[in-house]
Amino acid sequence: MRIESNLPNAPVGSTPTNVAALSRPGFAKALDHVQQTQPSQVKVIQSGDTLTGIVKEQAQRQGVKLSASEEFRWAQTLAADSGIHNANAIFPGQKIQLQNMLSQWQSGQTQPQNQAQNLAQASAQANQAKANNKLDTSTVTTSQPTQALQKSNYINAVAHPVLSQTLDRAVTRGFIPKVEKQDVYNKVLQVANKHNFAPDDFARLTLMESDGMNPQATNARCHGIIQFCDGPARGAAEVGFGQSPKSILGLSVYQQLHLVDTYFDKVGLKKEGPVPLDELYLAVLQPAARGEKRSEEPLGIPGKQAKYLYEGRDPQAPMTRASISQGLVQNAADRLGFKNFRTNTSGVNASTGGHNAVSNAIHNALNPTTPDANANSAARIRLQVQKAADYDALEAPKVWLR
Repeated sequence: MRIESNLPNAPVGSTPTNVAALSRPGFAKALDHVQQTQPSQVKVIQSGDTLTGIVKEQAQRQGVKLSASEEFRWAQTLAADSGIHNANAIFPGQKIQLQNMLSQWQSGQTQPQNQAQNLAQASAQANQAKANNKLDTSTVTTSQPTQALQKSNYINAVAHPVLSQTLDRAVTRGFIPKVEKQDVYNKVLQVANKHNFAPDDFARLTLMESDGMNPQATNARCHGIIQFCDGPARGAAEVGFGQSPKSILGLSVYQQLHLVDTYFDKVGLKKEGPVPLDELYLAVLQPAARGEKRSEEPLGIPGKQAKYLYEGRDPQAPMTRASISQGLVQNAADRLGFKNFRTNTSGVNASTGGHNAVSNAIHNALNPTTPDANANSAARIRLQVQKAADYDALEAPKVWLR
């Protein structure tokens, strides 16, 4: 009797799966080799894993080169494919579906398919607008948020002069890779539009908090572009990094902007009308202080803060909403190198060309007309100290090392 399974050259598919076949010399080794060379379609989360880390690991195995923003997008896609609602909150034992991502990589697609289609559509729309000479070059008041949002492939330095200058500076200093500058700009506009604040005001906030979007800025307790702080119910915990706050420092600016969006969802910004600069900054610095609405009243922010934020830049003086707004504007002017911008640009006529329009926009954004702060008094300083004690009792102060 002839047994096909015992023949060394038996046709594929004709060999029955039996104990004799499985026990043939070399079969187990060949099977193990096949299993190792084919990528697994499911990843089981282990302690310490992150979705971004999984993307990096898989990309390295497959020989796929991704930018930081592409890694983050794939992490979000893995979350969606795996039914995970919060990509920052994953747990050991969860199963991550890799099939969609791996199949797109094998076809040469380095961006999630739906996002790539959106970017292509936005690029086509921008090119069409250029062809029709309809690109918006009008000056937008810096205190107003963007009303219409559309992804673009250019940065409007007239509409958002402070943001534009901040991004240029961040690229020069190595905070943002040049290839991601446009993505970061678009994301800032998206978050600003959603939460109803001015993109330039967000740039001013980051110039104060992280020297202008430095993703690795830290004072040992607070981290990242808006300084997500350690501790229960603080910034890091609000965005899913309560157990490992310093992990935020490993994220790019683009990735941290997604955390910023989540943070503003959690902390809440006012819904009626545009969010002014002082309100935006207090949402980051001391949310409890937002209850004081009067512009000249001492806020009592505890801890050592940047001198720009106090009246007269005197750390012993009160800090008010007015002094915060003035300080953020002046800090932005100083860090962007426009200390003498008012003098240098006086007499410039915006109608003479695009360069002058940008110069005038920067001039107006960095030098708004604001009333002088009230003179300091012993009573106001005592009120500042009392409010500081009240806030300190509610939550630990944020102390800056600068």
